Amino acid sequence: MIRMAKIAVQIVWAVSIVGIFTAIGGAYGWAHHEWLGAIALGTVGFCAGAMLAASPLAFLQILGGGL
Repeated sequence: MIRMAKIAVQIVWAVSIVGIFTAIGGAYGWAHHEWLGAIALGTVGFCAGAMLAASPLAFLQILGGGL
């Protein structure tokens, strides 16, 4: 039961982080560069979100201000 809960939390974490970073990249791209920028920066946000979703510790370290 605990193993299933851990997997569910990991899935929710990954989907939410990737979605948030994609949305931020797309919104910034749309505001400053219109369609092409929204697509390009949305893709960059997706890649960054995927890398940070794979390692929650790295995300928390960056959020805390240290690399």
